Amino acid sequence: MIDLRLLRQDPDGARVRLARRRDPAVDAMLDAILALDVQRRRILSRVESLKAERNKATEEVARRKRARESADDLMADLKASGDEVRALDAELREVETALEGQALGVPNLPAAECPDGDASANAVMRTWGTAPRFAFEPRPHWELGERLGILDLPRGAKLSGSGFPVFVGLGARLVRALENFMLDLHTREHAYVEVAVPLLLNRDSLVGTGQLPKFEEELYGVERDGLYLLPTAEVPVTNLHRDEILDGASLPRGYVASTPCFRREAGAHGKDTRGLIRVHQFDKVELVRLVRPEDSAAEHERITAHAEAVLQRLGLPYRVLSLAAGDIGFASARTYDLEVWAPGVNGWLEVSSASTFTDFQARRANIRYRPEPGAKPEFVHTLNASGLAFPRTIIALLENGQQSDGSVQIPEALAPYLGTDRLVPRA
Repeated sequence: MIDLRLLRQDPDGARVRLARRRDPAVDAMLDAILALDVQRRRILSRVESLKAERNKATEEVARRKRARESADDLMADLKASGDEVRALDAELREVETALEGQALGVPNLPAAECPDGDASANAVMRTWGTAPRFAFEPRPHWELGERLGILDLPRGAKLSGSGFPVFVGLGARLVRALENFMLDLHTREHAYVEVAVPLLLNRDSLVGTGQLPKFEEELYGVERDGLYLLPTAEVPVTNLHRDEILDGASLPRGYVASTPCFRREAGAHGKDTRGLIRVHQFDKVELVRLVRPEDSAAEHERITAHAEAVLQRLGLPYRVLSLAAGDIGFASARTYDLEVWAPGVNGWLEVSSASTFTDFQARRANIRYRPEPGAKPEFVHTLNASGLAFPRTIIALLENGQQSDGSVQIPEALAPYLGTDRLVPRA
């Protein structure tokens, strides 16, 4: 959530920074917030004034009663002022509810380091690895998966509809192998604490990380129970410390979780519908870090490097993009996308977004820390990165590792987890 004090002190500066997002709706929201904030402060001022007057009147009533003097006029005034305070309190609750509703719709302020522009202005920061050369026309992953007998898209569609893949045999084992490989890497070498989290979440959790109220149409809801299927483990893991004050000495904290993710992809009809490029259910290992504000920029580089390490161990060529201010996510202040090369579809595919949210999520979820004993609590900074998402990682493994005989070579780092270094077509 945007810092209302910052907005109040420098509304023009906030407008300039948010204008970089190229969202025409933001200006109207800021106008509404500022107007409601003025109204809120006016009500608070009047309530405080009335309460001060009531305190004085109460003291005078007590004095008159001790002196056996009439206090009927003051008692009448106290009743009238009490009625006004109750009416103002009710009005204040309405204004604060409206103010919170408007504030929840305002995105985070883009970092100065974000390039200006929309997605076309995303800047390639670095590349790693070399794209393989083939003496044959590389096949797309959906053909490879069918020939290898590891991917069954038609039966997935029969069970649940398009976008719900079924992995079979070594395909299912490949999913399990990736999970164990990534979790071992992040816990053993990057010192993350592994957590197993619920897949059904309450509304407060999704508000806390910024999915609600803005992206409700993207979520799968269980209306009867007021719960939602998690769109990413970022949500429950970040909310582990909602409404808590952490010891500053315990920061940074790093958590890793592997979960299925569920997304309607409501705004993506007709886009990338072949194979595994865009699906409604997929597995993903997620990294979350809670850090001191002064460490936020360095921690963003750190968590990005942790996600890159997975691709490097798998030997998959990739590039890192710094997303432009008009392309970063709603809650993000700065995002790096990791895109892996997929020769079968002849394109770069995003396998991870590594984002710093500054104190935006922490304000919504009320996650604070005490810099030192006795100090006033401050909001932490939150960060997350996919480490990695499985479907497009599997795409890259199949398409980059394909051989002329139809087999697929498995990277050395993954082979012990899979139990083989090669996938071969079924007979």
